[in-house]
Amino acid sequence: MRALLCTEFGGPDRLAVGDVPTPGAPGAGEVLIEVAAAGVNFADLLMIGGQYQEKPPLPFTPGLEIAGIVRGCGAGVTRVKPGDRVAAALDRGGFAEQVVVRDTDIFPIPADMDVATAAGFVIAYGTAHGALRWRADLKAGEVLLVHGAAGGVGLTAVEVGKALGATVIATAGERDKLAVAKAHGADHLIDYRSENIRDRVKEICNGGGADVVFDPVGGTAFEASLRCVNWGARLIVIGFAGGQVPQVPANILLVKNIAAIGFYWGSYRQRQPALVAAQFRELFDWWRDGRLKPLVSHRFDLAAAPAALALLRERKSTGKVVLTLRDET
Repeated sequence: MRALLCTEFGGPDRLAVGDVPTPGAPGAGEVLIEVAAAGVNFADLLMIGGQYQEKPPLPFTPGLEIAGIVRGCGAGVTRVKPGDRVAAALDRGGFAEQVVVRDTDIFPIPADMDVATAAGFVIAYGTAHGALRWRADLKAGEVLLVHGAAGGVGLTAVEVGKALGATVIATAGERDKLAVAKAHGADHLIDYRSENIRDRVKEICNGGGADVVFDPVGGTAFEASLRCVNWGARLIVIGFAGGQVPQVPANILLVKNIAAIGFYWGSYRQRQPALVAAQFRELFDWWRDGRLKPLVSHRFDLAAAPAALALLRERKSTGKVVLTLRDET
């Protein structure tokens, strides 16, 4: 079968599609999925560059989320059956025509959700929902500041924040990207290239600040956030797409009782799978109700995966970038 192979750590240009053995029969608690589409994530770039928290042995196939059709079930699997349409998260290996996934990492998708949407749904919405509901405990009426608000996870945070009843301030580096955030529910927009984040947030909040910050960017965006939040604010650290890991001045946390909270959604798959399953039941209900409107801005064939990853690295996409491997049949 076809699969994208990383044979040496580096950039997307080091990747190539090759032939690899098809997976064997799924074991107990496992499911074999024929992959129709796969979501592309910033973490894939870190993994192929040897910079991810888990460094896989070479060669390996990247890919952390997929959607497709169940083709086989191992012993003890009762949640899905062959022929079911599902989305799934996995540790790696998603950029391939078939993959074996743990039963607990699989989520049946709504009948009318297309596979490209489903392939880019799991990690971004799982992260935004878990960060804002579980860790930040975002309340209706609070002010949510979202950085990187047109990117894959930032745009989902805008939508989840609105679904939870927050007033959402979105930051991005281009007017076109801010227009995307506005179309998905953002109440206020800040172009960080031409506007001062701290000053604009205080202006929007009539001298006050944000109650919760959702930050997948890091760097100067995080530093500005510390200076435009209310007493008792929660800063959720999602990642460092801006390239700089910020150093938190503890004196600012102390004076304003600010909580800086790290959030890695993938760890909940291992530690609290029942909570994650319930999470996606709620998220898919929100999608059916029209409160979530996933955006897939770019679709690439598997052979063009290096270009898809390069687009993500250069931060030229909005919403999700998805690889398509086959028709949904």
